[in-house]
Amino acid sequence: MPKHNDLEQKALQIIISYGSKGLLQSELWRKLGASSREGSRIALKLESKGLIRREKELCDGRWTYRLYPKRLPATISTIEDCPCILCPDSQRCGPVGAVTPQSCSKLTEWLMREVEGDKG
Repeated sequence: MPKHNDLEQKALQIIISYGSKGLLQSELWRKLGASSREGSRIALKLESKGLIRREKELCDGRWTYRLYPKRLPATISTIEDCPCILCPDSQRCGPVGAVTPQSCSKLTEWLMREVEGDKG
């Protein structure tokens, strides 16, 4: 029988693989081959460690929880269109340089688009 920490790690990886759409807690139990009681304990443990969040959801007339990872792995696609990558001022840019990230309109515009994209 696998150790409890091994099941927690496996559960976390499964939840992360579902990304921002989340995973029903009952689906997690099935994927782990665990009982509902054991699945609930694992989900609670991951939540208490700050690794996932649980949101109550009505599914097929029964209350359950949808599990979401608090952090997703970073990918190159998250920064591939960042203006800093090809910026001609990158050598002069810094916290106290002639050009600063705080005053860069291109960076500010890109960040605002990213925030709006996350909301949409």
